[in-house]
Amino acid sequence: MIQFSFWGDPVYVRPGKRGRPPFERTPENANKVSMLLALGWSNARIAGCIIDPRTGKSISEPTLKRHFRSELQVRAVARDQLEAWRFMQTKALADEGNVSALKELGKMLERNDLMGVKRRHEKVQKDGADEAIALGKKEAAQRAAEAPAADDSGWGEDLEFPGLAN
Repeated sequence: MIQFSFWGDPVYVRPGKRGRPPFERTPENANKVSMLLALGWSNARIAGCIIDPRTGKSISEPTLKRHFRSELQVRAVARDQLEAWRFMQTKALADEGNVSALKELGKMLERNDLMGVKRRHEKVQKDGADEAIALGKKEAAQRAAEAPAADDSGWGEDLEFPGLAN
């Protein structure tokens, strides 16, 4: 658009701002980022899947971090949130009387219980390994000395001295 200055010189005035238009966050893109985080995708892959509707190109990682900071902050629990959402949707269908939803809810509960048992088992194994590593020389020697008295190695009561409080 051409306008004239105070002195009558022609001046070209650009409508709008120069450069690429800024990215606009949409609820659809926010949901897509949350879903891809729950699937364990990296920031680079997620940025490649988000298309800016104004330019038709994928966004960069800094743009992803700038506009979807709240979604990226919950990356650690995104998978758990997805599983919780699945449970809620399946339970809602089961409440309506959907028999297949009831069966699926039962399967989901069994899988969840197995994961809980597995986590507890891994924690017990890890705690035992940490305890074995944390023993010093003197403590390890003391436990080794007490070990023959504890098992059935044939020593019986020969190693137990009733008068000593060791």
